[in-house]
Amino acid sequence: MRVLVITNLFGFPWDASRGVFNQQQFDRLAERVDLSVLVAVPWPQALRRPGRYWTARREGRKRWAYVDYFVFWYVPGVAQALHSLFFFASLVLQRPALLFFTRWQALLGSWGFPDAVATAAVGAMTRTPVLMKVHGTDVNDYLDVPGKRWQILAAARRCHAVMAPSMALRTRLIDAGVAGHSVHVVYNGVDATRFQPGDRRGARARLGLDAETQTLLFVGNLKVAKGCVELIEAFVTLAPTHPTLGLAIVGDGEARTTLARLAAEAGLTERVRFVGKADHAILPVWFAASDVLCLPSHNEGVPNVVLEAMACGVPVVATRVGGIPEVVPDYAGVLVPVRDNTSLVAALESALTRQWDRERISSHAHGFAWDANVDRVTALLAGAAGHPPAP
Repeated sequence: MRVLVITNLFGFPWDASRGVFNQQQFDRLAERVDLSVLVAVPWPQALRRPGRYWTARREGRKRWAYVDYFVFWYVPGVAQALHSLFFFASLVLQRPALLFFTRWQALLGSWGFPDAVATAAVGAMTRTPVLMKVHGTDVNDYLDVPGKRWQILAAARRCHAVMAPSMALRTRLIDAGVAGHSVHVVYNGVDATRFQPGDRRGARARLGLDAETQTLLFVGNLKVAKGCVELIEAFVTLAPTHPTLGLAIVGDGEARTTLARLAAEAGLTERVRFVGKADHAILPVWFAASDVLCLPSHNEGVPNVVLEAMACGVPVVATRVGGIPEVVPDYAGVLVPVRDNTSLVAALESALTRQWDRERISSHAHGFAWDANVDRVTALLAGAAGHPPAP
């Protein structure tokens, strides 16, 4: 079965950590089907690193044999509803042979807009079955934008199947008008061989953390929607009564300056560690070294970092949004309302002082297996390939 995936959510040679969940899924999917993945590189990044981009195809294939890249040309800042047209044009002009002269049994657009919308257009032109894979923001936020909403829904209705990582996203799509029978929940997986309870003392020594302190961990993009500002405000509140508590922030983004300023204003610069972007392979060490993972996002699908932390036996404090309540039981964490700093502080206080059954938490998370995920995706692809669209 020959399958083409089109997405922006995958590693670039200069950012190998991008879309790690897709990397893990597609690596396994490539063992089941004849897989090709076309990765969109936004033109500002391609032009900012022209030397890197022109060698990206060669470098990318060294790491991912099934991957190729193309430049996504668009007008920045304006006409965002037209980005699907720009995406489609970028595809057609740069990869016409791959799109129109290769016989694909199925196409998969991973990210609702513009990726899956453009993929659905390619499928209509080539009479190839299309599946859509949504993730979180592409449903939670984009369905509230009229210019994007109608395109996402129109593409979803044309697709053989839509894959959502949570019941919450499935419900949102159905409420928006997508037929329930076509929307399938496919939870992300966790790599149990990599993410499991580890040696706390050894991990803390490796990371330069004091063995006797407590560590609160955040992993993710540093943007307001991830709740990182609320997290550091909660840390400022907790710090006076928890003198041995530190905060480690793994990730980077536009909110880093704000977070650093808030820490400095509270006199906590020495207790807040900005790690920056980290390779996925080092995350188990951070989880082993930490006491609690906190992810107070404003909206989510099912963030893999939550599954991976729990797989390492780490309890989670997170917001009650998206699919998070579906995967975090009471014995594995504490959930709070969005933008409720009082509740967040109380939850962190409880999580840091509670005795957790870390083996039970880990066992629960290991129930979300990548093999089960890929079994389901393969079955949906096979079902689509067996039912091509009518002429």
